[in-house]
Amino acid sequence: MSKVYFTKEITANGLQKAYNALSINLQDKIGVQISVGDRNSTTYLKADLVGPLVKTLGGTFIASGTAHDGDCASPKSHRRVAREHGFTKYADIDIMDAHSEFSIPIDGVKHLEQTIVGDTFNNYSSIINIACAKRHSIAGFGASIKNQAIDLASRHGKAYIYTAGKTSDPDHILADIPEQSDFIESIAEGALGISNYLKTNHRQIIHITVVEVIARLGILASLDPVASDQALIDLIWTSKIPNLAKIQKHINLCSGLDLLPYAESIGLGSREYELVEIK
Repeated sequence: MSKVYFTKEITANGLQKAYNALSINLQDKIGVQISVGDRNSTTYLKADLVGPLVKTLGGTFIASGTAHDGDCASPKSHRRVAREHGFTKYADIDIMDAHSEFSIPIDGVKHLEQTIVGDTFNNYSSIINIACAKRHSIAGFGASIKNQAIDLASRHGKAYIYTAGKTSDPDHILADIPEQSDFIESIAEGALGISNYLKTNHRQIIHITVVEVIARLGILASLDPVASDQALIDLIWTSKIPNLAKIQKHINLCSGLDLLPYAESIGLGSREYELVEIK
């Protein structure tokens, strides 16, 4: 059974507490996966929330190009948005697929033969996957598993997951839309590829999910992305906040809950967890 740590304090100090609760000493160069948001977006974690932890750890923000056209599709504009949104005052940002990328094979799954990441992904011995829990238009919800699979993937890798392995060309995504179940399962498979690659190379990844966009519920931290996302879903379904009914309906319409049993079945993690509240 995996442990998931939880604090209701959504502040830079609360984020530090969540990280400390994991009692893990991350080694060498630390990459912190983060979405800096598009220029006019409001649904991203603000630099003043996540920046102090990254600065304390001497980490580097890491990201890759988006599959859709937008402010973060190209490395130059991606870096500009990161600067405008205040991230670079705390740490440098590495757009990992700015120059090249490489493939990571995935064995024994239904849809994906590989996941594709930027070449500088190999520069980091430790990864902190910081997710902003929110509604996802296609997957239903996005948190630790989605971030590990899609956000860590290169621009071509994102297209490959969105099409369940049909194409890695971002310009052809709309022409190769897969069955919904295939897409949901491909998210789990992409995340598995990352997990297995890190384990094989004796590298670490931890997961922190901030739940403030869909409702201000708190911060989750775990070594297990499946347990973390299951704890998030349980918070969404048990918290007595009226507007959560809308996200519940959307997740159900997208078959989003199917992600977790499939992820567990392929060995990504466990849905059984112990929630430990941080005082």
